[in-house]
Amino acid sequence: MKSVQSKWLAGVAVAVLSVTSLAAQAAGEIMPFVLASSGDGEVADKIAKVKTVLQNNDFEIAGDYSPYKDAHVIVVTNNTLKKAAASHSRAGYVAAQRVSITKVAGKVQIAYTNPEYMAAAYRVDDTNMPSVGTALKAALGYVKAFGPAEGRTKEDLAEYHYTFGMEYFDEPNDLASYNNQAEATAAVEKNLAAHAGGAFKVYRIDIPGTKQTLFGVGMKAGEDGNKYMDDSFIMNEIDFKETRSTPHLPYEMLVNGGDIEGLHSRFRIAMNFPDLSMMGANSFMNIMPSPDAIRDAMTAAAGGEKNEDF
Repeated sequence: MKSVQSKWLAGVAVAVLSVTSLAAQAAGEIMPFVLASSGDGEVADKIAKVKTVLQNNDFEIAGDYSPYKDAHVIVVTNNTLKKAAASHSRAGYVAAQRVSITKVAGKVQIAYTNPEYMAAAYRVDDTNMPSVGTALKAALGYVKAFGPAEGRTKEDLAEYHYTFGMEYFDEPNDLASYNNQAEATAAVEKNLAAHAGGAFKVYRIDIPGTKQTLFGVGMKAGEDGNKYMDDSFIMNEIDFKETRSTPHLPYEMLVNGGDIEGLHSRFRIAMNFPDLSMMGANSFMNIMPSPDAIRDAMTAAAGGEKNEDF
């Protein structure tokens, strides 16, 4: 089979040729993130306050972590999100919405994921997603939607992939298989607690009425680890704009019965950074080994066998 490097490079020509100049935020286009506020202060001083206002607006704090200096991510869910997550067998990803607190150039930015964008990318019926966005806005505020230079329509997101040869939502990495959900989730809990592959647990959300459990996975390479799976390394390369896309993190592992999967990183990264260039400074080329490295870390966390064919 093609190496990751070959497959990644296969889309270069198409990506370059397909670049067009479109009007930003055209009718029907949406962005992956929302900037809630930007002001003075310190990240550490904002965490408890942000959690409180989220809880006061009926959000459940599923977990949180600091992926690197001057950044903190809080993951939330609620009954509306869990209901949407039960809408199809792989809809569990939408259960988690992410809120970030990031210090940039002396200012603290509070941002969050756009539930409608995430639902469209995960092929989930978004009928009730506007209410989640409204609740996040009520809790945290609203300055602007942001992300790529141009937004994407829901129709585009439902069939999104970065370019020719790159994976879609329905082409995840199969990480491991067990006899049942209980066995699978126990394995993930054990391995994440041991930081297998440099991965560790940020949150767990069990989806009512299904056999789906969503784990949020932080990644830290350590002194002898593979830097290409590290949250800090990857974001330092791709999250360079004035308004930071910290709510991209953390990545997810989905347990579905006895099967464990993780979205392919060439989809998971590109869906939030669809205008990231293929080559040059702050480009996909700089993190070319990352899809392999992230997959290997998740495979270790799932207790699966490393696949040398990719």
